[in-house]
Amino acid sequence: MRERKKRRTRDALLHAALDLFTTQGYEETTVDEIVDAVEVSQRTFFRYFASKEEVVFAIQDMVESHFLAELRRRPDTEAPFDAIRCAVLRAWDNMGDAMEALVTVELHMRTYQMIESTPSLLAAHLRRGIDLENQIALLIAEREGLDVDKDPRPRVAVAAFCGVMRVTGHLWGRGRDASVESLRALTERYLDHLGPSLAGNWRAGAGSPSG
Repeated sequence: MRERKKRRTRDALLHAALDLFTTQGYEETTVDEIVDAVEVSQRTFFRYFASKEEVVFAIQDMVESHFLAELRRRPDTEAPFDAIRCAVLRAWDNMGDAMEALVTVELHMRTYQMIESTPSLLAAHLRRGIDLENQIALLIAEREGLDVDKDPRPRVAVAAFCGVMRVTGHLWGRGRDASVESLRALTERYLDHLGPSLAGNWRAGAGSPSG
């Protein structure tokens, strides 16, 4: 019961914050306004979130964590890019309901648009993207038995993948269809253009390049 109450409080703070951010502006919204909307104290807010920025990226954190977990579960027999592609599509298949239980897809889209139009949040978004790229590259190198500092393929493939994710996210954010299904379909269509050039076996000892 206590854990359910904590989860409800956190979810209420998240929803109220994102609604206020996207309605009146991120910089213009104060923590006091967020806690007033939920009728809790500032101390309660900071029990769940370290800052306003952490609230903004809470859904993205959840999606990225789920994607990384899916990638770790992909079978060793899959080629690297196939594993990445399958992991992200499976993550979207499984995350739609979980995400919509926290915020509406429409609010998620408004949040994405706010991030892209707020300089401080856009800078944080790009910084976080670099950190995620590094995590994925290290994970791929480990599963392929490669040294990420000697073999360029993990970082090159992940950079291409993340580039596609940025493009599709931007296009989705500008579009009229706010559904998770539309984002998944757009992602799949764009990733399909990368497949032919990145598919194949990278196992150590199979003529991997260095440099």
